[in-house]
Amino acid sequence: MGETRLWVPPWVRAAKAGWPVAGAVVVAVLQVAGTTAAQRHQGGRVPLDAWGYLLLVLGPALLVLRRRWPAATVAAVSAVTAGYLWAGYPYGPGFLALVVAFFGAVRHGHRRAAWLSAAGFYLVHLLTSYALPDAWLRAPNHAVRGWQELGVTAWLLLVFAGAELARFRQERIAAVRAAEEEARARRNDEERLRMARELHDILAHSISLIHVQAGVALELLDARPEQARDALTTIKATSKEALGEVRQVLGTLRGPGAAAPRTPAPGLQRLDELVEQAGHAGLAVSVTRRGRPARTGAGLELAAFRIVQEALTNVLRHSTARTTTVELAWDTVGLTVTVTDPGPPGGGDAGGSGNGLTGMRERAAALGGSVEAGPDGAGGWRVRARLPVTAATTENGDTT
Repeated sequence: MGETRLWVPPWVRAAKAGWPVAGAVVVAVLQVAGTTAAQRHQGGRVPLDAWGYLLLVLGPALLVLRRRWPAATVAAVSAVTAGYLWAGYPYGPGFLALVVAFFGAVRHGHRRAAWLSAAGFYLVHLLTSYALPDAWLRAPNHAVRGWQELGVTAWLLLVFAGAELARFRQERIAAVRAAEEEARARRNDEERLRMARELHDILAHSISLIHVQAGVALELLDARPEQARDALTTIKATSKEALGEVRQVLGTLRGPGAAAPRTPAPGLQRLDELVEQAGHAGLAVSVTRRGRPARTGAGLELAAFRIVQEALTNVLRHSTARTTTVELAWDTVGLTVTVTDPGPPGGGDAGGSGNGLTGMRERAAALGGSVEAGPDGAGGWRVRARLPVTAATTENGDTT
């Protein structure tokens, strides 16, 4: 079954297609043909002659300029149409050019010019209908009386209302499009920040482990090569894992036909791997779990994993401690992650000075939580993140 389409006037199609000349030609044809047919039933009007046809064509011809000079165009078309009316020529679609010019002026923001031009045209109509002596007019029996005058007034009001509605619709569409563009830009910015944070967490942790193990391998290469082999093995495994996670993050930029990631996003189920990696780097990590884990999704699991990962990376980079504790405390509200570095600080501040802490806070804030970081009062450093369990993290498996 074919699609049903509404009939659209040809001048509307021409205007939407961006053809000012074609639209003007269509309006001219309609005015000339329609008025020629209408004059057969108007015995009291002056029959169309060369001047009458010229006025019927001149108005549409001016419409070619309606985009460049909309205010001047509506004023000129109003003057031509008023001259046609003053001359006593037959009524009919000869006012179509004025309607198109009025709509164009209002649409382009020249409402005052459009309304003044329409008021001038209506004033000429009133003068020719009631005020001027018959001797001044070519069609003395022209007067519009009673219900006819109401019809003319209603027609003008309808044109005015239609133009204002079209203007309001155009402004509304422009506002909606602007809001959509702003929302799209905001989503793109959020996605870039998310990817930057994810890459930072992956690379900072992995490269820190590789750096530590590479130093160990260099020290042991000559004296105890068998232990250097273990360090190199850890470097190989860590770099392979980091490469896989980076590829998974960059996979979000894949095209529509590309394959989806084959591995799930990291979560607390991989916490033992993180502890093992830290152990290979010389950092002993003890994990304490309290409470019963609530039902969570990938969003909270990923945030908790990355916060622990970044906190352990900071211990390796900025502390002389070789031990640290990780506590996962569940309650009815959500999860509290606490990573304690006993200190003292090594090269640089114990809490780090890069983007790690900012990334932690952004991850927690995305879930409606928070991160506190600072001295623990005993010469060390503590990071505590509160991650609430929300409907978004339990139903959708990720933050919204």
